[in-house]
Amino acid sequence: MKFLADICVSPACVEWLRAIGYDAVHLYEQKLHKLADHTILCKARDEGRILLTMDLDFVRLVSAVGVDSLPIVVIFRLSNQRPLSIQNRLAVVMEVLENLKLQDNAIISVSDEKVRIRRLPIR
Repeated sequence: MKFLADICVSPACVEWLRAIGYDAVHLYEQKLHKLADHTILCKARDEGRILLTMDLDFVRLVSAVGVDSLPIVVIFRLSNQRPLSIQNRLAVVMEVLENLKLQDNAIISVSDEKVRIRRLPIR
C-alpha cells in the first residue's frame, strides 16, 4: 500500500508508515502543501496512493466527482489528533485496507470508537 498524507496529518505519521515498510509521502515534504483539494485527490489517484486527511472538505469533494476518478480516502475524526493517537488508529485501519483494493473507491471514516467504510458512490 502507498499513502499520501494531507497537510493536516503530522509528518511523524508518514515517518512511522515508512518505518513499518510502507511507501508514504507527505505533501509538505514535496513542497505541495498549498495544492487545492481536487488536485490532491488527483495526485493520490494518479500515484495509486491512499489519501490520509482530517479535512472534511474531502467528503464533499468526493461526493461531487465521478467514482472512476477517486482514490481511497481515510478521514480521521479523533478527539486526540496527536501523531501517536493517529498511528494507533491507523494500525487498526490497516486491516481494513488490506481487504480493499484501490479500485474499490471508498471513504473510510476513523473515529475514536469505530472505523466506518463508505463505498462510493454514496447513495
